[in-house]
Amino acid sequence: MAWIQINTVVKEAIAEQLSDAFMEANAASVTFEDAKDQPIFEPELGTTPIWSNTKVIGLFDAEVDTKAIIDLLISLVPELETKQFKIEQLEDKDWVRAWMDQFEPMKFGNHLWIVPSWIDPPQPEDVNLMLDPGMAFGTGTHPTTSLCLTWLDQHKLTGLDVIDYGCGSGILALAAQKLGASSVQGTDIDPQAIVASEQNAVRNHENIEFKLVKDFESKPVNLLIANILAGPLKELAPEFDRLLKPGGTLVLSGLLANQAKGLIEHYKQQGIELTQFETLDEWGLLAGTKQ
Repeated sequence: MAWIQINTVVKEAIAEQLSDAFMEANAASVTFEDAKDQPIFEPELGTTPIWSNTKVIGLFDAEVDTKAIIDLLISLVPELETKQFKIEQLEDKDWVRAWMDQFEPMKFGNHLWIVPSWIDPPQPEDVNLMLDPGMAFGTGTHPTTSLCLTWLDQHKLTGLDVIDYGCGSGILALAAQKLGASSVQGTDIDPQAIVASEQNAVRNHENIEFKLVKDFESKPVNLLIANILAGPLKELAPEFDRLLKPGGTLVLSGLLANQAKGLIEHYKQQGIELTQFETLDEWGLLAGTKQ
């Protein structure tokens, strides 16, 4: 099937409005791209990160009436003009296969692999977590997820009780269980994350309980790992202290490397000494012990 893209660059204030207009015009999908190489490191919780200059792209069947679509978009977003829009013909190919071909098995540490379900594990004797790219954050490609997976692989988890706080896709909870933890729980504020985590647990033949934060209750555990963002990590310090046994280990990621010092000082006041600091690109991981 042949496809076309209709796109334009707009200011942040109308990017969401234009996205809604594309969907009203029956676009098969709508995507945002950065139009000026502007990094976004830490969006507010519950928000979609949008650049100040955002390229909004609508995907359509190549046989659509592009003039009618653009006229509809302008009627819904009056700030726009016809000359702003670009129409691009896309190569007719198997887009599902092209998407699948982007992903390869990834190794973390010495023997932990994340493997897409349509690929045979390259090292069957190692620890293999079958995980497909999906609707929740966390497939191992982001530096913070990579840092967490590597940390888990490099530490003995046998016999430990573990909480994955902010579980996303469930990747860290599943990795911990496959690496020998005796019990694992996961929690997140996003219902989609719970659904994705449960689906990934089924795919990996693991029995892990995932609950929304508002419903989550747990006795103190040996290990809590949280790959979120620096702001929430700071706010959650009292809760993490409550959920950790004395002598328990806390692993934090999702922070930028330059945010580590502030978090170390903040958690020290809580009685948790974060003594390990690892970095990958501009991101960081902190780990330490509750005194």
